Amino acid sequence: MTYSSRFLNLAGTVLLLAGCAGQPFGPGAARLSGPEQLSLAPASYTQLAGWSDDRAAAAVPAFLKSCARLTGLPDAAALDAKAGGTSFGTVGEWRSLCRSAAALPPGDDTAARRFFESNLTPYRAGDRGDPDGLFTAYYEAEVKGSRERRGPYQTPVYRRPAELASLRPYLDRGAIEDGALAERSLEVMWLADPADLLTLQTQGSGRVRLEDGSVVRLGYDGNNGRRPVALDQLLVSRGEIPAAQLSQQAVRAWMLSYPAQARTIRRANQAYVFFRELKGDGPVGAEGAVLTPGRSLAVDRRFVPLGMPLWLEASDRYSSARVNRLMVAQDTGDGIEGPVRGDIYWGSGAEAAAHGGDFYADGRYFLLLPRRPGFASAR
Repeated sequence: MTYSSRFLNLAGTVLLLAGCAGQPFGPGAARLSGPEQLSLAPASYTQLAGWSDDRAAAAVPAFLKSCARLTGLPDAAALDAKAGGTSFGTVGEWRSLCRSAAALPPGDDTAARRFFESNLTPYRAGDRGDPDGLFTAYYEAEVKGSRERRGPYQTPVYRRPAELASLRPYLDRGAIEDGALAERSLEVMWLADPADLLTLQTQGSGRVRLEDGSVVRLGYDGNNGRRPVALDQLLVSRGEIPAAQLSQQAVRAWMLSYPAQARTIRRANQAYVFFRELKGDGPVGAEGAVLTPGRSLAVDRRFVPLGMPLWLEASDRYSSARVNRLMVAQDTGDGIEGPVRGDIYWGSGAEAAAHGGDFYADGRYFLLLPRRPGFASAR
């Protein structure tokens, strides 16, 4: 994503990262009238609600997966070249922390907490000083499919066309559904219903279970550059689903029950996501690390570097669900935009779908930066 300006300003003990956004797109995208700013204010671990109750050791494997990316990088390089330069620490500093983390006894929460408390300082993130943000969740959906077009499997899943990068925006959903990409051998899979494809596109990745019981994992392979429309809200506004009954499961059930109307509703969302087949473990986040259920967070990389450990506190608006836990920034998303914005990866399966499908929370997070004298004011 591009934007017109960016600067780093250090004043006292508050770190500010700012950028004027270009044309962000995506469900839940932050649209600010002025420059977006990430402010970081020093905090203490006693200010982190639930810190002593979290199973901190469960986040260490996720952190170590991010550490693997640093292999071969120069010590003076930034943790993430796309986010704030070396203001978040150098590769050399983080590599030293990675070595210490690798030596921790597995499953020892006390040792894990001691490691973070001794080596990292929490900084409360804010958008121009406002710490409140939006947090959602996603999961690896599973649908039925076939490698060949046959029987009920008539909905194609396309890989990214070669010309996608040079044509922005690209063909819209209606044109693609009408066959604009047919006969080009771009199909990676065939699904039973467009509602299943929409589920995969909403989550950005997924699993396809074939008729022989084997599973193929699909990963995000780009989008057509068009701004998504929230179809769930559209269905509510049209009176198709009562607001009190709204859920991803309800949306999918409605689309399966009313295929003709569903076709019209789908095309109101011109955005379209492409996929590629993934080999090995997964899903893999934008950082290149395999995501860890409940411990990997998608963030806006303009402000938060991938590989950054952070403490999240979020409360769902429509239920009693709360998330207070140690996480690692390891992914991004089209709709994840703004200094205080995150998307929790919950894993795969029915339980993950229940958590990830409808989580919509208010919250905040604290970035954990290398502990050293004058860190916030020295740069």
